Amino acid sequence: MEQIKDKTEGKDLNNDFADFTGTCYHHKHWLPGMVYTDGIRSMAEKYKAYWLLDVVFSYWTHKKVRKEPFQIWTITAKDGEAVVKMQTDTDKPIMVKQDIPFTDFPEGTLKMYLSDRVLLLPSEY
Repeated sequence: MEQIKDKTEGKDLNNDFADFTGTCYHHKHWLPGMVYTDGIRSMAEKYKAYWLLDVVFSYWTHKKVRKEPFQIWTITAKDGEAVVKMQTDTDKPIMVKQDIPFTDFPEGTLKMYLSDRVLLLPSEY
């Protein structure tokens, strides 16, 4: 696990969803007021990763996270393990870090944005 904690190299999984530029619908998450885009839905279906949406949205209950209007969430997976991180910008400190000790998420890194309670892919921003 230590190998991937700070490693951001590897396959850019966002390339698999580059065709998503905007969204037609906002899909409701079970947490009140939280929604996600068509691109996020496609990612969750393709990678069987609706659990990742739960991870991201569950941090909304933390005051320090909720007060940030724009968040960058990344998941980096390698060798059946992953790390999920959140920053307010690429040059800002990591505010959230969660180790995922077992996952079938594909190897590489996926970036998502959470803006005004909407989770979206960078290409949809």
